[in-house]
Amino acid sequence: MAILEIIRMGNPILRQAAQDVAADEIGSGPLNQFIEDMIETMHEAKGLGLAAPQVGVSKNLVLIEIPNDSERYPGLEEFGLQVLINPKIKLLDKKKEGFWEGCLSIPGLRGYVRRPRKIEVKYLDHEGNPQEIVADDFLATVFQHEVDHLRGKLYIDRIEDTRKLVFEREYDEFIYEGDDDDDEESED
Repeated sequence: MAILEIIRMGNPILRQAAQDVAADEIGSGPLNQFIEDMIETMHEAKGLGLAAPQVGVSKNLVLIEIPNDSERYPGLEEFGLQVLINPKIKLLDKKKEGFWEGCLSIPGLRGYVRRPRKIEVKYLDHEGNPQEIVADDFLATVFQHEVDHLRGKLYIDRIEDTRKLVFEREYDEFIYEGDDDDDEESED
């Protein structure tokens, strides 16, 4: 296994629509190795998710995992590691809910983003089996954030009020500690 380089905002790969993973790639040695490397990279970076474009590979593949023991994300409900190949999102509730998001490809910043609060995600797992999950609230935000990477979008594109784009240190000092809105933070 290897730690992959996480590319940062400004790299054109982050602004491209990713290509579907071909059926004959799923379950192959090279794709399985890439997934293992992505998992190791996500864990090393302490992210909640990682999309293939973030490591320079323009493929429709994302990882999502919310640990129950994270010091960085206390109080979040655990969500076990999921590998999503060629995911598709369907909105189930268009009412929006806001959370503070961060991104491994935009280190040092947080932004307040409002997204639809309930979604359905259909995807293939790492073995090519069709899967479906309904996610709401914070988990729905994490899924949408990661799938945005596959469409060439970053969370900063979704910020409605640019006054709510802040550096992490200022977020910790002025916003998170005194936030009475019960908003959560998300970092892929």
